[in-house]
Amino acid sequence: MTALLLFVVVVLHAATATSGTGPTTVAYNDRALVINGERRILISGSIHYPRSTPEMWPDLIKKAKEGGLDAIETYIFWNGHEPRRRQYNFGGSYDIVRFFKEIQNAGMYAILRIGPYICGEWNYGGLPAWLRDIPGMQFRLHNDPFEREMETFTTLIVNKMKDANMFAGQGGPIILAQIENEYGNIMGKLNNNESASQYIHWCADMANKQNIGVPWIMCQQDADVPPKVIHTCNGFYCHDWFPNRTGIPKIWTENWTGWFKAWDKPDFHRSAEDIAFAVAMFFQKRGSLQNYYMVTCCHLNLYCRDHQYHGGTNFGRTSGGPYITTSYDYDAPLDEYGNIRQPKYGHLKDLHNVIKSMEKILVHGEYNDTSYGKNTTVTKFTFGGSSACFINNQFDDRDINVTLGGATHLVPAWSVSILPDCKTVAFNSAKIKAQTSVMVKKPNAVEKEPEALKWSWMPENLKPFMTDERGSFKKNKLLEQISTGTDQSDYLWYRTSLEHKGDASYMLYVNTTGHEIYAFVNGKLVGQNHSADGEFVFQLQSPVNLHPGKNYISLLSGTVGLKNYGALFELMPAGIVGGPVKLMGANGTGIDLTNSSWTYMSGLAGEYREIHLDKPGYRWQSHNGSIPVNRPFTWYKASFEAPAGSEAVVVDLLGLSKGAAWVNGHSLGRYWPSYTASEMAGCHVCDYRGKFKAEGDGIRCLTGCGEPSQRYYHVPRAFLRPGRPNTLVLFEEAGGDPARAAFRTVAVAHACVAGAEVGDDVALSCGGHGRAISSVDVASFGVSRGACGAYEGGCESRAALHAFAAACVGKEACTVRYTAAFAAAGCQSAKLTVQATC
Repeated sequence: MTALLLFVVVVLHAATATSGTGPTTVAYNDRALVINGERRILISGSIHYPRSTPEMWPDLIKKAKEGGLDAIETYIFWNGHEPRRRQYNFGGSYDIVRFFKEIQNAGMYAILRIGPYICGEWNYGGLPAWLRDIPGMQFRLHNDPFEREMETFTTLIVNKMKDANMFAGQGGPIILAQIENEYGNIMGKLNNNESASQYIHWCADMANKQNIGVPWIMCQQDADVPPKVIHTCNGFYCHDWFPNRTGIPKIWTENWTGWFKAWDKPDFHRSAEDIAFAVAMFFQKRGSLQNYYMVTCCHLNLYCRDHQYHGGTNFGRTSGGPYITTSYDYDAPLDEYGNIRQPKYGHLKDLHNVIKSMEKILVHGEYNDTSYGKNTTVTKFTFGGSSACFINNQFDDRDINVTLGGATHLVPAWSVSILPDCKTVAFNSAKIKAQTSVMVKKPNAVEKEPEALKWSWMPENLKPFMTDERGSFKKNKLLEQISTGTDQSDYLWYRTSLEHKGDASYMLYVNTTGHEIYAFVNGKLVGQNHSADGEFVFQLQSPVNLHPGKNYISLLSGTVGLKNYGALFELMPAGIVGGPVKLMGANGTGIDLTNSSWTYMSGLAGEYREIHLDKPGYRWQSHNGSIPVNRPFTWYKASFEAPAGSEAVVVDLLGLSKGAAWVNGHSLGRYWPSYTASEMAGCHVCDYRGKFKAEGDGIRCLTGCGEPSQRYYHVPRAFLRPGRPNTLVLFEEAGGDPARAAFRTVAVAHACVAGAEVGDDVALSCGGHGRAISSVDVASFGVSRGACGAYEGGCESRAALHAFAAACVGKEACTVRYTAAFAAAGCQSAKLTVQATC
């Protein structure tokens, strides 16, 4: 008999009455989670609440449910909720109770990943920088300072969830909770195995003492697994992973649907076919719960990688890395703006429907794996007189034929066929039936842009920082930036002075751990530089002239997101810590300023004045619409009319260099369109077959190579004021031109279905928002050239063209059954391609 572990919680009647539903029991055995006594196959997807707005949450959750998901998973963002010690933020996009209630209102389950270390390409992995101010603090090791702070925050979150009746035993949606995050990947690299082991066992003990009534999980904790937790798998593929304990279900907490984007990299794409292959393989090999997540932290390199069902946006200064972009799109089934990404969304939805139709057989059935030769396995599940079968083909270069029950099935390379009755293929991971959508960014129809944007400007006040006379404090050494400024700003000023006899020329040499630096001598900008991605130790060398008497040297160090993953990642320095800083003479002599008296100040004057809020009394300048351009450290402002409708809005910042943007006081995040994405080998080839890679040899399916790494920046509708003037404020740090900035809306331009077969229901949609199909342009057999929006060739079916035009034109969405009546004389192929314009 299968062992069953049951979590029971005693709940007052008043608590369940408040939630509107009765308590739910959550248990598990070696085959599945058991909810209210029923073994379940569960499909989940991650949505990070601070990477969207509360106004977006209901729609995102609704689309996730309609895509076949049962649950929503999210991290909890410690440094977003506690930016300063014991000063908490649970409002706006950080209103976690509201977020979980939206999940509950949608009738979905929730997975609460407290961490509170999360990685997630989030600044500092979600850990507050102020932790470094606490004496004796060692991150993620067995020590009282860290464990005390971690327990305090964990308890705070648990109590907020309990007070809102959010746990399953209270009638709420939360069925699982996570403590720590992928600790197994780094615990052997912390130079203290005993402390690491004590810490991870303390984490489990502390979590279980919270008495939340649902199981706790730990992902990527395959070694030294504490008792009373479920350890789980993260990765692109988890079919070959199994728990190393009995009585524990096979759970995949992070199925990476794409790849993160850095400022110097192109866009990575993981095909719908490959994701479906991985999911089907997981359930073929006795998986029970899988969660679409962004790319995880389990690699041994610089970054953490986490994939989601919806990625969203790194508003403000929340992106990590360093050098993670503001966009956190990740090629997820729902794009950065919340639009459905087709065909990924639809193909996975079709898979979910088939898997859920087999739920009882998969979680109760006897199973038998039969090898049909190298790279080919048939798995048969049997239960209650019924059977279900999976056939996998792990060859990446050949299709195969498999005979099962007297019938022969063609299984394409790198695919899984699913036969719910072991007779008829209901789904193959390589055969996409869902539509493909081509998205475009349309001009703002309310006003003609960029011409309508009238700009004014204001210089950043650098004067207070051009001497070393005023500052927060002085030290006779060069300090580390994160601990000095507690990450309250991207910027930290290092200022010193020296007496000099006569005029002289030198080379100013600065060694820094950056990520960028600007150097001023006697109030004049003399040089700037930024690190290459992945290096983060670099040098500035600039010629300077000193005059007789006192000379002032001001160095502005900037960060572009803090490291968020790795063993001892918190000790990676930033800023000009240790230097050296020298003035090098032509004859080899020099002046070492490293141990001079340095004056420190965090942030810029404009940040303290909150110029982004455009308060009354600010002295913006405009001379008949003329503004200075390519001027570093300049603020720009323009008014604009919000685009009409409900489609997602972006602002095109091509022409700007590097800085930050706000709309009506709301931060859009950092911008850096002047940083060009590199050319890589995978830029010019894409094939779903074979293991997806995002590092090393074999990378493929890259786009945006040689283009601005991020040109468009999300402006959530909640930030806009329809019918009233809106304000765009830019802080241009490096020197750019805002004249080309313009607002656009994101919409479906074309909807296509390729390779449809007789009997298929061919569905087309313009994605909502009132957009209707304006024409059906292609309805042909055997189309072999072009892509959606530009298909060419093939054998036209007039019957199909007329049928689709009659059913679809003028409608937002339509479905047409492909029948034999669509056949056309002389056509060699029966596979139908349809293309519509929205």
